[in-house]
Amino acid sequence: MPTPTKGPRLGGGSAHERLLLANLAAALFTHKSIKTTETKAKRLRPVAERLITFAKKGDLHNRRRALSILRDKSVVHELFTEIAPLVEHREGGYTRITKLGFRKGDNASMVQIELVLEPVNPKAKSAKKSAVAEKAAPAADAPAEVVEETAAEAPEAEAAEVEAPEAEVAADEVAVERSDEK
Repeated sequence: MPTPTKGPRLGGGSAHERLLLANLAAALFTHKSIKTTETKAKRLRPVAERLITFAKKGDLHNRRRALSILRDKSVVHELFTEIAPLVEHREGGYTRITKLGFRKGDNASMVQIELVLEPVNPKAKSAKKSAVAEKAAPAADAPAEVVEETAAEAPEAEAAEVEAPEAEVAADEVAVERSDEK
C-alpha cells in the first residue's frame, strides 16, 4: 500500500486506515461499483489500481501480495480470474470516480467509484508512422546491398508521395471551378 499521507487518517490511526481501504477495495472488486465519500474514494484509487496491476501480472507472488492486503481468498480469486482479463489491454486508469452530490446528514461530498471494464479502443496509427515502420522492417531483415538500394529509392518514393496530394488538390480545385461556372 502507498505510504500513508500526513494528516488525518480517515477517522482513525494508520492501521484503521489500511483496513478501511482494504475493505473498500474488496467491496469495489465484489460489486464493481461502490458509493462512498470523495476523500475515501480518492484514497482508495491508488490502492485498487495497484491491486489490479498485481492481478494483471497474475503469478503466484502477486496473488500472495494481493492476498496480504485484501485478506479474502474469494475476492482475490475474483480479482485475478474475472477482473484482470477484462483490463488486460488497459494501461492504467482502471477506476472512474463520478460525483453524486452531497450527503443529507452531514453534507459530505459523495461519489461513485467504479471499475472501468469497457474494452480499450486501440489508437489508429498515422500514415507517416506506419509507412516509416513498413520501410524499416524490411530494411532490418535485408542484406546490406538491398538496404542501400532501398535507401536510394526512398527519396524518390517520398517525392512521389508529396506530388500525389498536390495533384489531388489541383483536381479538386478544377472540379470546384467547373461547378462554379455552371
